[in-house]
Amino acid sequence: MILSGNGFEVLAAGLLSASLAQLTKVALHLMARKPFNFRLLVETGGMPSTHTASMTGLSTATGLVTGFDSVDYAIALGVTLIVMYDAAGVRRAAGRMAGILNQMTRELYEHHPDKVPERLRELLGHTPIEVFGGALVGASIALGLHYWVFIPH
Repeated sequence: MILSGNGFEVLAAGLLSASLAQLTKVALHLMARKPFNFRLLVETGGMPSTHTASMTGLSTATGLVTGFDSVDYAIALGVTLIVMYDAAGVRRAAGRMAGILNQMTRELYEHHPDKVPERLRELLGHTPIEVFGGALVGASIALGLHYWVFIPH
């Protein structure tokens, strides 16, 4: 089934928000005068939170399309809040733990560097500012799409 105009608006807000957030990470990396890194296009972590941007875009568009008092919006907002909590809480804690484990492994294998296991990824989660940045990106994209693209002038 092809999405209706409203369904397409919600999907477009989520996908465009995620894309813009991920491209913003690349732009900020380049502005810091660091070389272009293709992995930044798909990696997690950093400013702004792509997961938060996509979910905030999706939930804001849902509210704009179905009403902020609808069950659809309540569900979308609930999932968005879980994603935001996970990004700043659980995944960030997991990243810090990975850093501690990496340090312990380096020290344990100090005299046998050839036997050091593969390093764990440490940049998994986000700071609260990165999550807030993602929320701003998502809400802005959803509002922009709704009022300048999907509502006829």
